[in-house]
Amino acid sequence: QTGCLHDYQLTPEDMKLLQTADVFIVNGGGIENFLTDVAKACPNLTIINASQGLDLIEDNAHAWMSVALHEKQVDNIAEGLAAADADHSKAYAKNAKAYQKKLQALEKQEEEMTQYTKGRSVVLFQEAYEYLARDLGLEVSYVLDLDEERQVSAGEVADVLSAIQKDGAKMILAERTYGEELAESVKKETNVPVVYLDTCVRGKYEKDAYLKAMHSNLEALKEALQ
Repeated sequence: QTGCLHDYQLTPEDMKLLQTADVFIVNGGGIENFLTDVAKACPNLTIINASQGLDLIEDNAHAWMSVALHEKQVDNIAEGLAAADADHSKAYAKNAKAYQKKLQALEKQEEEMTQYTKGRSVVLFQEAYEYLARDLGLEVSYVLDLDEERQVSAGEVADVLSAIQKDGAKMILAERTYGEELAESVKKETNVPVVYLDTCVRGKYEKDAYLKAMHSNLEALKEALQ
């Protein structure tokens, strides 16, 4: 478990664990820099890239933040598992469809929201939200990608303020873990509301964790817009 995979390296314990596995499912999008080493060390390991063939934003691997793309990721995972374990291929397909039905309910919720979000200008304090913004038709004025090691410069803060004051950004989308301090500071100066969203990379491994998190994200946006 880690909050950020950008610079993550597998530990010796991770490599030992993978040598006992049949399948390794990765998000993909180029974010797992360690895959070459894994393929060499575990030649019999089936690696399933969940983002294979998806319309990704350049240099942004957070595809799951688009419900529509996450639905396609489910297809990729189910097809990969079926290929690796043909005896249970029907079960994988059945379960994928059942889960996608739940995802489609979220998509419908997004579609209903576009009447309020389409064309609205926003500032993002986490690149993951670019996918959600694209789904909702939001116009992104500025992206400031914050993480645990990120040092924000005075120039970047000035750019954020410019995006709000000159470009007419009406909302800031931020993550509490890394963006709250700056977001609240900008809010005081500009009076632009801040909406804190879940990036869906932390928390308990419950079967409906993603569904709950994305539903909460959409409800938070809806409340702010109203």
